[in-house]
Amino acid sequence: MSRPRIVIVGAGFAGYRTARTLSRLTRHQADITLLNPTDYFLYLPLLPQVAAGILEPRRVSVSLSGTLPRVRLVLGEADGIDLDGHTVRYTGPEGDRGTLSFDRLVLAAGSVNKLLPIPGVAEHAHGFRGLPEALYLRDHVTRQVELAATAGDRAECAARCTFVVVGAGYTGTEVAAHGQMYTDAQVRRHPMRTGMRPRWMLLDVAPRVLPEMDERLSRTAERVLRQRGVDVRMGISVKEATHDGVVLTDGTSVDTRTLVWCVGVRPDPLVESLGLPMERGRLLVDPHLQVPGRPELFACGDVAAVPDLNQPGQYTPMTAQHAWRHGRVCAQNVAASLGIGGGRRVYRHRDMGFVVDLGGAKAAANPLGLPLSGPAAGAVTRGYHLAAMPGNRVRVAADWLLDAVLPRQAVQLGLVRSWSVPLESASPEVARVPGKAGTRKKEGAADGDGPGPGRGDGHGPGRGDGLGSADAHGSPGDEPAKNQPGDEPAKNQPGGEPAKNQPGGEPAKNQPGGEPAKGGPGGEPARSQPGGEPAKGGPSGAPAKGRGGGGPAKGRTTEPGGSAAPGKSRPAGTPAKPPSTAAPARPPSANAPAEPRRPGAAPGRPRHGAGAAPTPARSAGAPDDPGPEPPANQPPPGPDIAPGPVKRSDGRAAEGDS
Repeated sequence: MSRPRIVIVGAGFAGYRTARTLSRLTRHQADITLLNPTDYFLYLPLLPQVAAGILEPRRVSVSLSGTLPRVRLVLGEADGIDLDGHTVRYTGPEGDRGTLSFDRLVLAAGSVNKLLPIPGVAEHAHGFRGLPEALYLRDHVTRQVELAATAGDRAECAARCTFVVVGAGYTGTEVAAHGQMYTDAQVRRHPMRTGMRPRWMLLDVAPRVLPEMDERLSRTAERVLRQRGVDVRMGISVKEATHDGVVLTDGTSVDTRTLVWCVGVRPDPLVESLGLPMERGRLLVDPHLQVPGRPELFACGDVAAVPDLNQPGQYTPMTAQHAWRHGRVCAQNVAASLGIGGGRRVYRHRDMGFVVDLGGAKAAANPLGLPLSGPAAGAVTRGYHLAAMPGNRVRVAADWLLDAVLPRQAVQLGLVRSWSVPLESASPEVARVPGKAGTRKKEGAADGDGPGPGRGDGHGPGRGDGLGSADAHGSPGDEPAKNQPGDEPAKNQPGGEPAKNQPGGEPAKNQPGGEPAKGGPGGEPARSQPGGEPAKGGPSGAPAKGRGGGGPAKGRTTEPGGSAAPGKSRPAGTPAKPPSTAAPARPPSANAPAEPRRPGAAPGRPRHGAGAAPTPARSAGAPDDPGPEPPANQPPPGPDIAPGPVKRSDGRAAEGDS
């Protein structure tokens, strides 16, 4: 008899706890599969400390395969569920698709950033739900302070060192508190103009900071923030966001390059496709975390509307504290439905208190209802986090100790660009890459990484964590290469800007009405053609740009619809034919033979004179999915291409030889 199959979608607080408890209860009596986009469990309450440079990213990332024995990990994102067919469809990290069959399904997909219909926010703000966003924010803040220190005028300096955080819940409060400490420490190494210092603003429409907490803790948190220099404005939010600032609801304009979005979260939209009863975007379940009428379907965490038995008529809030305990009860009930373990249990939970880390030795906490502040609250807060983490405790404690005795390293790692962590993302834990669905960058959105006015960063939603803590970006400022993997999508690729000869774009330079192709008749000689310099990447040059994710080779044209690549400057006196007579570039062909070298013509020695008719350049367009491998339609290298330097026929070193 085959063992029952259990599939768990999501490895957040609820999904991870469900998998760990089921692994212990079933003991090889069931096949457990965990579907998750990443191979780690992210401990969200400590994510602000990653953005502030206190903890390294791997400290808050707990390996799934290393801590979940007897659980099969499948990397991918669920994109469809067939309840009648008992299957889950998913897409892997490299675009491959698959299907998982189940006898019991646990939905624990978590939540995503909550968006509001405010102009400019989706384009100019970022969330705070995953490691990519935290890494981006750390690099972005570091870069803005460094650029502000060398700014040419006082207004630019003030804009770069102004950081706006929207949402005074758990995440926003902790981000502002840690951020102010981080930038103050950085300014001590990069002195700014006289009388200027980094300015953090915390905005919320609520009447007070941390409105969901006890009022005494709220007052403690606000007092610490104001003493640290944070500009706290309650009852105010953002009315409009632009590439160089924000307009507040009171009419005030604030020049800034940083907008951190922490207004909350919403359930993962995956559950909306099931067609089952919902409660404000969450799947309705009974107190046993089972969907009524579907004995094979369970849900827990942020996607589940679980009745609060301590407050009849209400549902448990979307916090990590509840999600962690949902997972344990859900696992017990899934096992009981298979005849394993004891009987079913209902979910009932009483809050044990809350903790909020405000940086340094400051915190606000009320364990077991006892309000604490100052170093005592800081000790309770960090002790709770160490106890609640399912792994990496020693490493986290070591980082805390090192941060107490050593200065922080304020450096830019350049791992995440602003366009790869959009605010509107169904998977904030995964950075976007070119060529995949959802990577299209909105027209007019500022990149914000460079010294220009664009900004791009932001922090996101509230977290909620165990005892009561809350649940919960860049590279140097140059623009990404237009055709490099990991950077902005190529302009003629899906998700990029339209090709220049497409509707709405400029005509290609080798098309009628445009400039002649620079390797065609009347144009400049192509570098890889007879009479021109050898193309870089040809038999005696460096690898061609545009092959395997680079830019187009010099002297070659892009695919039809692209603009001609620049070639060698035309010798003086060489007439250029009118655009209407320009020969179009020959389209690429996978079977086209390499062009023969003209007898007697030395490679790379330019031929001058009007009588020489150069051969049109071959088209070497960028592949649909830029990557390290060459495109499929690229001709194979000839037998005369050697891996090492190639000597020219005239005895001189060829251009690009190493």
